[in-house]
Amino acid sequence: MKIVYIGNNLQSKNPTTQALLSRLLVEQGFDVQVYSNKENKFLRLIAMCLGIIKNRKSTDYILIDTYSTLNFYFALITSQLARLFTIKYIPILHGGNLCSRLKNSKFYSNLIFSNSYINVSPSKYLLNEFENNGYKTMFIPNAIETSNYKFIQRKNFDYKLLWVRAFDKIYNPIMAVKVLIELINKGYKVKLCMVGPDKDGTKNEVVKLAEKKNVLPFLEITGRLSKAEWIHKAKEFDIFLNTTTVDNAPVSVIEAMALGLPVVSTNVGGIPYLIENNVNGLLVESNNENGMANAIFEFIENPIKTQIITKNARKLVEEFDVENVKEKWLNLLSK
Repeated sequence: MKIVYIGNNLQSKNPTTQALLSRLLVEQGFDVQVYSNKENKFLRLIAMCLGIIKNRKSTDYILIDTYSTLNFYFALITSQLARLFTIKYIPILHGGNLCSRLKNSKFYSNLIFSNSYINVSPSKYLLNEFENNGYKTMFIPNAIETSNYKFIQRKNFDYKLLWVRAFDKIYNPIMAVKVLIELINKGYKVKLCMVGPDKDGTKNEVVKLAEKKNVLPFLEITGRLSKAEWIHKAKEFDIFLNTTTVDNAPVSVIEAMALGLPVVSTNVGGIPYLIENNVNGLLVESNNENGMANAIFEFIENPIKTQIITKNARKLVEEFDVENVKEKWLNLLSK
């Protein structure tokens, strides 16, 4: 069976979900052609379209990574090309803001999602939203290789905080610094490490705020790290922060749960479908640094409860292991 997989195949330190899924399918005997690894977005789109045209007579399915920003239009164009050649295509829903697309780009959304073979959502949040809009959708989570994530059961917890995401306004890194300021002002000895590339210049805002509030000595910014590097770095920390304003099913949060880091997150988008408050993590309102600071305090002051939460979190993410996810994809593509 031949698969054409459309998505961002740029080389980076961290394997993409596209790379992992492609590898799983190849291991099962599928012929998988991946497009595209072009840096230039226009050339990438051209390569995607040419990939579909080149393989149009032999392709069984086209998988299309679908996001809510510019790449939404990549999905629109490639999906309509698949329709032109009567090839079954499957959008894989990644964009945390895709729900807004359904409302604001109704016509284009219908073109993509109503004519697909099926839509695949890695989060139950988007599954629910797409089904409510009348789109045939099924849930297959993003796969992680849980064997690569050693679960560390911490007995005690301290104000050693880890944040892993791109420096981008939608991920709200400023909130993490405000949490740091809040805790230091309350007299706690705190360390915050922020891992990730600078995407839109927000990193400079983070540094300026830390300097202004005299907390820069308590802040470490590593820049982009490979997955292996940040997993190793995570051993130095006790609590994971997710401060985003828009989200779906963030892999970094799932990885933190796999490692045994208790997670305190904003309750936006698909997060409440992943984290159940006081069961496998703690949730606070978006932009509520005081609430997040209090949640961190709750983790530290109640180590027995926190240990239970981290065990529950690890149990949940084991459902996302590659073996389970692989079976779901095989069942879908074998129909």
